[in-house]
Amino acid sequence: MTDEILMDVEERMEHAVQALQRDLASVRTGRASTSLVEHMPVDVYGSKMQMIQLANLAAPEAQLITITPYDRTSLDAIMRAIQSSELGIMPQSDGRVIRLPIPALNEQRRRDLVKQVHGKAEEGRVSVRNARRHGNDELKKGVRAGEISEDDEHRASAEVERLTAEYIAKLDALASAKERELLEV
Repeated sequence: MTDEILMDVEERMEHAVQALQRDLASVRTGRASTSLVEHMPVDVYGSKMQMIQLANLAAPEAQLITITPYDRTSLDAIMRAIQSSELGIMPQSDGRVIRLPIPALNEQRRRDLVKQVHGKAEEGRVSVRNARRHGNDELKKGVRAGEISEDDEHRASAEVERLTAEYIAKLDALASAKERELLEV
């Protein structure tokens, strides 16, 4: 029973790390990367779809992303989604291809993006702590139900704490790597 709880806790923590990786990939660094727009939601065909499902994305130059919609009727919806996003980039269109010129970041914008990265990292840490709390609650329920001995609960709690420290360190490493990338001129 404790093994199942520990596996569930570790799986939840791993999901938090993966979510932070996705979030950090969408933070603009001054270099063109299709990950900036891949998962951007677009209102099209009466529902929300991710950009990658609607268009071919490419970064042909260091400062340019091109978006070629599979269906030209979705071009306006894609333009609206980009304009209303947090990217702060004005898309340019010729009726077939959308071009996103990635401007160089000024110092103030870099600092703002670093704050954004810290906020996303804190969300990840909160998620890991919630997984820890959930695991500890499950262990206590098992002790009350008589399914887990108190000694096993203490050992499993120590393992949950070790996992928490390990995953928070992973989140911090991801955030500091992104911060270094942002502050690099």
